[in-house]
Amino acid sequence: MRLVIKYFFIAFFLTSCVQEEKEDMPELPNIVFIMADDHAYQALSAYGHSISKLAPTPNIDRIANEGMRFDNSFVTNSLCGPSRATMLTGKFGHINGFSYNGQTFDDTQPTWPKILKHAGYQTAIVGKWHIGHTPEGIDFDYWKILNDQGEYYNPDFITKDTVETIKGYATDLTTDYSIDWLEKKRDKSKPFALMIHHKAPHRNQMPALRHTQMYENTKFPLPETYFDNYEGRKAAEEQKMNIYRDMYEGHDLKMTIAVGSDSLRYDRWPNHFQRMTNEQRTVWNNAYRKRNDEMNASNFTDEEMALWKYQRYVQDYCATIASVDEGVGRVLDYLEENNLIENTIIVYTSDQGFFVGEHGWFDKRFMYEESLRTPLLIQFKGKIKPNSTSEKMVQNIDLAPTFLDMIGLEVPKDIQGESLKQILNGKEVENWRTSIYYHYYEFPGFHSVKRHYGVRDERYKLMHFYNNIDEWEFYDLQNDKHETNNLINNPKYKTEISRMKKELVRLMEFYDEPPISEWKDEKLVKGRKVPNMISEKTH
Repeated sequence: MRLVIKYFFIAFFLTSCVQEEKEDMPELPNIVFIMADDHAYQALSAYGHSISKLAPTPNIDRIANEGMRFDNSFVTNSLCGPSRATMLTGKFGHINGFSYNGQTFDDTQPTWPKILKHAGYQTAIVGKWHIGHTPEGIDFDYWKILNDQGEYYNPDFITKDTVETIKGYATDLTTDYSIDWLEKKRDKSKPFALMIHHKAPHRNQMPALRHTQMYENTKFPLPETYFDNYEGRKAAEEQKMNIYRDMYEGHDLKMTIAVGSDSLRYDRWPNHFQRMTNEQRTVWNNAYRKRNDEMNASNFTDEEMALWKYQRYVQDYCATIASVDEGVGRVLDYLEENNLIENTIIVYTSDQGFFVGEHGWFDKRFMYEESLRTPLLIQFKGKIKPNSTSEKMVQNIDLAPTFLDMIGLEVPKDIQGESLKQILNGKEVENWRTSIYYHYYEFPGFHSVKRHYGVRDERYKLMHFYNNIDEWEFYDLQNDKHETNNLINNPKYKTEISRMKKELVRLMEFYDEPPISEWKDEKLVKGRKVPNMISEKTH
C-alpha cells in the first residue's frame, strides 16, 4: 500500500511538472501570409511614391505601421509562377524546378507550409495558386483556389471535392473565404498558417463595381521615362509591353468602338467580361460609358492618346488595388477582434514588382528596378518594432527560412535563402548579403522580354541578355535611378564592370546555377537551354 501511495505522488509530481513546463512554454505563433499579384511598391502608400499619395492603401499600411517595411526587397525572377515557387521553397527556380510559366510545380518537395503541417500547424490557402492545377501535394488542411489565372467576376473556385462558379468579385470572395476558414473551419486548439493569395491587381485590372469610378477624375503623375526611346538598350527596345502600343484596347483599357457603343475594341480574352451577369455588366458599362464617349469623340494626336491610355491604365490599376486594401483591413480587424493579433506573424507582399508606366510599360519580367523590387511588410506585435524599416537586401528566397526560424523549427540546409529573424528583431546581422542574383527565362513568350540574368549590389547593376541576343547592360543606380544610361562601354566604369562580372560568376556558383559557366573574352559561354512552353493562360 505504501508503495502504491509512493508511486502515486511521484506520478502526480511529474504530471504537475510537465503541466507547469507546458504553461511556461511560449505559444507558437500563427502566420497570415497575404500576397497580391503584380502589386507595385509605387502603388502602396507605405512606400510614399507619388502614385500612392493619390491612391493610398491605409489598411495595408497598418502592417507597416505595426511592423517593418523592407525597402530593398527583390525577387529572383519577376514572373508569377516562378516567384510563387521560390517563396514556397526558399530556392531558385533552377533548383525547385519552376523557372517559367507553363511548368507544373513539383509540390511533393519540401515547402514551408508542408513543414509547418508536420510540426502540428493547421495550414490553409485561399485564392490564386497558379503553379499547377491544385496544391494537393502540399498537404494543406484546407484549400480553396481560383482556377488557373482566375477571373475577377464570378470566378471558378476549386476545392478538394468540387469546382464551383461563385457569384461575386474575386478579391472579396478570397477575403470572405479566408475569414470563414479562420472563424468556422480551423481547429482552434492548433496554431495556423493561412495563405491569402489575391488575383488583383493582375492584368486586366478590373476593379470591383463599387470602385470603377474611384479615380476617374484623378490625374496621376506621368513617369519621366514614359516616352523612353530605349537608346543603348536593345532588349528594352524589342519588348512588347508598351502601354500605348501593346495593351489590348478592349481587354486591358476597356475602350469602346464608338460614341454611344458599349462594344469593346480588340479583346483577346473575352471570357473575362462574358462572365459578368447582365446586372453587373450594366453597372460596369454605365461607369465607363461617359469617359469612353469623350475619348471616342476626341480627335487625339498620337501623343494625346498615349497620355489618355496611361491615365486609364493607372486609374483602373489603383482602383483594383482598393478592394485588396479593404480585404486586408477586414482580415486585420478579424484578428484584432478575436485576440489573435498579438500572436500572429502578418506578411504583406507581392509576387513581384510591376511597371506603372515607367519606360512606357505595364508588366514586369525585366531586371529593372520597378519589376525587380517588391513590397514586403512584416508585423509581429511585441517582436518587431512598429514603424521600423530595413535597407538590407532581401529576396523572396528568404521568406521560407524566416517563417521556420521565427517558429523555432530547423531550417533545411538546402534552402538557399537566409532567415530575416535577426533583422526583424532589430539586431545587427554580420556578413549579410550585399548583392543579389536574378534570372529570367521566359522567351519566346508574352511581351517578348529577352532571357537575361544579372547581379545588383547597393549601387550598381549588371545584366546579360542572351538566347537570340548577346547584349550587356550596366547601370550606376546612384546617378541614374531610371536606368536609361547603359554604361557598359563607358571606360570610366571599367573597374566596376569587371568587379560586377566577377560577382555575377560568384553568385551563379554560390546558387549552383547550371551549367557553371566559364569566362571567355569577357562573355559567358553560351549553352543554356530553356524550353518554350508558354501557355495562352499565362498572360
